[in-house]
Amino acid sequence: MRTQFKSLAKEYFKEYGHKTFTAGKDYIPVTGKVLCENDLINLIESSLDMWLTAGRFAKDFEQKFATFMEQNFCLLVNSGSSANLIAYSTLTSPALKERALRAGDEVLTVAAGFPTTVNPIIQNGQIPVFVDVDLKTYQVDLVQLEAAITEKTKAVMIAHTLGNPMDLKKLRQICDKYNLWLIEDCCDAVGATFDGKAVGTYGDLATASFYPAHHITMGEGGAVLTSNPKLKKIAESFRDWGRDCWCPPGVDNTCGKRFDWNLGDLPIGYDHKYIYSHIGYNLKVSDMQAAIGCSQLEKLPFFIKKRRENFEYLAKKMAPLIEEGLISIAQAAPNSSPSWFGFPITLSPKVSFTRREVTQYLEQQAKIGTRLLFAGNLLRQPLYQQVPKRVFGELINTDIIMNRTFWIGVWPKLETSHLDYMANSLITFLQKGL
Repeated sequence: MRTQFKSLAKEYFKEYGHKTFTAGKDYIPVTGKVLCENDLINLIESSLDMWLTAGRFAKDFEQKFATFMEQNFCLLVNSGSSANLIAYSTLTSPALKERALRAGDEVLTVAAGFPTTVNPIIQNGQIPVFVDVDLKTYQVDLVQLEAAITEKTKAVMIAHTLGNPMDLKKLRQICDKYNLWLIEDCCDAVGATFDGKAVGTYGDLATASFYPAHHITMGEGGAVLTSNPKLKKIAESFRDWGRDCWCPPGVDNTCGKRFDWNLGDLPIGYDHKYIYSHIGYNLKVSDMQAAIGCSQLEKLPFFIKKRRENFEYLAKKMAPLIEEGLISIAQAAPNSSPSWFGFPITLSPKVSFTRREVTQYLEQQAKIGTRLLFAGNLLRQPLYQQVPKRVFGELINTDIIMNRTFWIGVWPKLETSHLDYMANSLITFLQKGL
């Protein structure tokens, strides 16, 4: 019966699951999921197991994704934002003793970013310190970052914006010099490398997202990655209710001494499955989500390749606007190989149109999806007005991004016809005002 169900699912997907969009006629999304019949078949296979929490597919994905990201361990969670929360909370564990982050410690980050890269700092009682970015790469200005370090600085938590790696070798040197923890938010950058090594491997912890907009999808989902066994165990505790036990769902007595522990002020032999060492959460995924992730993972190398090709194609098509000084686009850092999430464009001050006018034209008339560079300047957002923070410098480039930057898509479903139409529409509008 399983074979029959899967065969029918394959036929169904071929009939109803493949959707196309025509440039100039249909709206071109800025990003999106790319699914095939194998994703549906895996989803059905998992549902037939009726194992609704994390199970065999989750275990398979964690092992394979850790290998892909050149890490020893991968922990699946229910979103990239949860991954950031778990990775960061890990560094507050008492198990880290004198290196544990404490209330009032400072953590370096950038203001040109996404809220859930920064929110865990605030939620755990530390102080975010905001520094500016480099306008060529949209990545952290490492000169400013090092200058912002004080005796209170204990960690760095920064994302690889739009899949473009920062100078990780230099950043790692800074962190080692000042004994700082490093968390790499790789939610936009799965598959990117720096100096031949995968992003995430330079940090103590890294995160990924599997939201439909990202490089692969589970619908919702994320991952915490590390090669440090101690950090892995702590992160797992925070993910799984804060418990001290590390048994996976449906498994008992992995440690072989389930009723022999003596922790806290509990009676000797209290059931280890109900002993808690952290203020944790339940942020696991379902096995059905992981099942889709497993089939998506098989396509990931192609997805990354297509994103790079689409970015390079758009860069060549946009050359007239760059040469005329009307726009600038992101540049890859030396020794890096980006895994582009989008194609960022910053309008020059000489352009006679506002960013709002340009994006409204693209969205409403040309039917081309656009996005801003996330929150722009986080400090201008309502939620950060009252929180404790420190700002280093004037954040000049961050404000430029807030006012003049947007991005268009490079996701794998976009073909040459889409890219030509997107580029030509922008060129025509900026050159001729049509």
